[in-house]
Amino acid sequence: MRKTRHTPTLPARTAAALLGLGLLAACGTEPDADEAAETAEATAAESVVITDAWVKTTEEDMTALFGVLENASGTEAHLVSAESDLGTVELHEVVEAGGAMVMQEVPDGFLVPAEGEHELTPGGDHIMLMGLAAPVVAGDEVAVTLRFEDGSELAVTAVAKDFEGGDEEYRPGGTDGM
Repeated sequence: MRKTRHTPTLPARTAAALLGLGLLAACGTEPDADEAAETAEATAAESVVITDAWVKTTEEDMTALFGVLENASGTEAHLVSAESDLGTVELHEVVEAGGAMVMQEVPDGFLVPAEGEHELTPGGDHIMLMGLAAPVVAGDEVAVTLRFEDGSELAVTAVAKDFEGGDEEYRPGGTDGM
């Protein structure tokens, strides 16, 4: 008995080669499941940075952190609290109450829009550090940890600098009853 070998015709070989190239091309351009999951699960702390972070020098027991929170993700980030070894930390806003500018805690925190920013400025929203154990002098580096609603944390180091202004009155508990 004679054995014959089957040789595919040219169109069959061409189709097989093209199919192989198509599979290789698909592997190179499509993210795998792990990459897609990592992209979808980026935390707020991985997506948000603070630029131009600084704190006001002080000999008193309060100062504030300023800068620009920038969110590179397509999802809103919600900053809910902060902490520092330097003292108690609260998220604050400045509002008008009875003709005076008054600082008060923002209990719901700050929203950093998707692919946007939220400014922390003297006379506006800021991160307040209170009950300081020591003065903050120009050049000091102040460490603050920002905590987001998703539980992620962002470590920030801000340099202290002299600044005239920011003489708003602080009223614990806000401006209720004014």
